Amino acid sequence: MPDRELRKEIQLDATPEQVWDAIATGPGIATWFVPHRVEEREGGTMSADFGGGFADTGRVTAWDPVRRFASGALTPPEAGKPDYAFEFLVEARDGGGAVLRFVQSGFLDGAEWDDEYGSYDAGWGLFLLNLQQYFAHFAGLPVANVVTMAWAEGGASTLWPVLHKSLGLDGPPAVGDTITLRPSGIVPVTGVVDVVTDEFLGVRSARGLHRIGAEGESGCGVSAYHYFYGDPAPDVEALTGAWQAWLEGTVPLTTG
Repeated sequence: MPDRELRKEIQLDATPEQVWDAIATGPGIATWFVPHRVEEREGGTMSADFGGGFADTGRVTAWDPVRRFASGALTPPEAGKPDYAFEFLVEARDGGGAVLRFVQSGFLDGAEWDDEYGSYDAGWGLFLLNLQQYFAHFAGLPVANVVTMAWAEGGASTLWPVLHKSLGLDGPPAVGDTITLRPSGIVPVTGVVDVVTDEFLGVRSARGLHRIGAEGESGCGVSAYHYFYGDPAPDVEALTGAWQAWLEGTVPLTTG
C-alpha cells in the first residue's frame, strides 16, 4: 500500500550550526526531545530513552553536517508493520536564523492507521515547539532530563480530569496563564502555560520545560517529561522516580 508522510516546518532563532547540533547529536536532541545516544556518522547507531522502561533503537541513514540528518529502523520491521523513516533538513533563513523542515515517512495507508498518524503528528508538534522554546529561552544551556511514561486503562478524555486534579488544577488552564503544578510528593512547579491540546499540557518555568501527556482513547499513553536547563542540575534519579510513582499512582495502569 502507498504510505503517507508527515511534514512540519518551523523557524528558529538560531544559526544552522546550532540547529544541526540540536537535531543530530545526543546532547542536542536531549534539549528538546528525550535522551539520545547518537553515533555521529552515516550508518551509525542511535538509541532513545522514553522513560518508564520504554526505549527505541535506530540507525543514521544520512549525515550531511549542517544540512541533512536522517534515521530509520535498526532492523527491518515485521511484515505488515510500518517502516518509519525520519528526516531533518536545515536551511539558513534570510535575515538570520534558520528553517527546519521535518519529514516522517513509512505510514501505512488505511483508516486503521489514522490514530497512529495523529499521535505522531501531535507528538512532533510538541517536540518541535520544545525546540523553539529552547532556543528562545534556554539556548546554550545544558539539560537534565526527567522522562517518565506508563500505559493506562481508558482514554485521554477520561484521564485528563484525573491528571488535572492530581496536579492541583481545577481543570485545563489556558495558554498564557501562570499556574503551579502540585503533584503529591514532588516540589511544586510554577510557570507560564505554553501548551494546551487534547494530548498535552505544557508549562515553561524559570528552570525549564514541563510536559504532561495523555494520548489515545483505546489504551492511553501517559507521560511526564521535564527539561531542566543550566546549573545546578536537579537530582534526576530522585525526580524520575517521584514522577514515575506519581504517574503510576494517579491513573489505572494496563495489566496486559
